[in-house]
Amino acid sequence: MKTPEYEASIEILIGQDQANSVPAGNLVGDVQGLSQLTQTMAEGVKRRPLAEAVIERNSLQVSPADFENRLTVRQIADTSIIWVSYRDLDPDRAQQVASTIGEVFSEQVSEVSPSNYNITATTWEPAERPVSPASPNLVLNMSLALLIGSILGVCLALWLEYWEGSWRSSRAGMSKGETLEK
Repeated sequence: MKTPEYEASIEILIGQDQANSVPAGNLVGDVQGLSQLTQTMAEGVKRRPLAEAVIERNSLQVSPADFENRLTVRQIADTSIIWVSYRDLDPDRAQQVASTIGEVFSEQVSEVSPSNYNITATTWEPAERPVSPASPNLVLNMSLALLIGSILGVCLALWLEYWEGSWRSSRAGMSKGETLEK
């Protein structure tokens, strides 16, 4: 009964422009530093400035808080890639907004990155138009309904069997003319 929602996602690669950056030091330190930087950047995707810019560019009729509720962001484990998804009732709009998130985030990173570090954010995997809704998940919902219904049915049958047996045992000792008194 829930209105279908579509989810479009992108992957953003966080890196460093080697041509204009400080000379590289220890590669292990750089990789660990880049991983920590990626975690920080993932948090930056969830912030109000990005939400406001994407809402303005796409002329969306949602508040920044609603926008952030439709957004899912996480760092792909042990990589410098951020996975971002956006849910919407319209699959085309979901794709457009996800693409815009990548563009706006890349622009914002290049604006605030100190010139000696030259941090970059590049859309690694662009958004594709979702072909099927992400929610509701009909198979999952039906499976859960079947499981819960079965459990409730068994509990009801056991409860009725217990009470049916206790009613019979209390009446079994009475003769035909007697009534049950308190």
